[in-house]
Amino acid sequence: MSPQESPESPLSDADHRTYEPGARAAVFDVDGTLVDTNSLHVVTWWEAFRQAGHMIPTHAVHRAVGLGSDDLVTRLLGEERAREEAAGLDAAHKALYAQYFERLAPLPDAGRLLRRLADDGWTIVLATSASGHELSALRRAIDADDAITATASADDVTEGKPAPEPVERALELAGVPAGRAVFVGDTVWDMRAGSRAGVRCVGLLCGGIPRHDLEEAGADAVHADPAALLAALPDTPPG
Repeated sequence: MSPQESPESPLSDADHRTYEPGARAAVFDVDGTLVDTNSLHVVTWWEAFRQAGHMIPTHAVHRAVGLGSDDLVTRLLGEERAREEAAGLDAAHKALYAQYFERLAPLPDAGRLLRRLADDGWTIVLATSASGHELSALRRAIDADDAITATASADDVTEGKPAPEPVERALELAGVPAGRAVFVGDTVWDMRAGSRAGVRCVGLLCGGIPRHDLEEAGADAVHADPAALLAALPDTPPG
């Protein structure tokens, strides 16, 4: 489905895949959506930049959180410096952030939300730029592996959000077309990725991005956090 098509429209003639009747998927971002990590990312990216001699305001870092590391550095330093420094800054950020792995906390009712949707017949897939030990730490924090069918991580895609590839890969893993899926995230990059993939988007405010920005980027509905979305079911996407 092209990004211009409505999420409710039929599959294009070019899509000849066979899908299980009635199958539907709920794709979730992780950082800031299910686990309370955005402020940690802001602080550790800020410190990584500081150690490299760059004083980047924390509000600018916050607005870039949710991008892949190369894109985040490019947004904050420009392409030329990013080519030279992105790898070192990414390594510094990862080392700083890893100090928090054992203390990561889920956002309210994150695990209950995933289990409720799974019990209601939704296939749950995570779409995240995390991988390796970081992804393992995030999944431990959520503590709902029994509800999660698959994960589309940074290792599975060539382009991160706001490109649609992470969401499209999640849909492939779920075996569900875009018109039967919803993507839940907390940043404008999530909303743009989901919209470009042709799925309905639900924004959560717990990542610190204003409602207006999420709606402008493509959110069909906005809730405070996973607990608020759980409480609103089944009267809101993905209800």
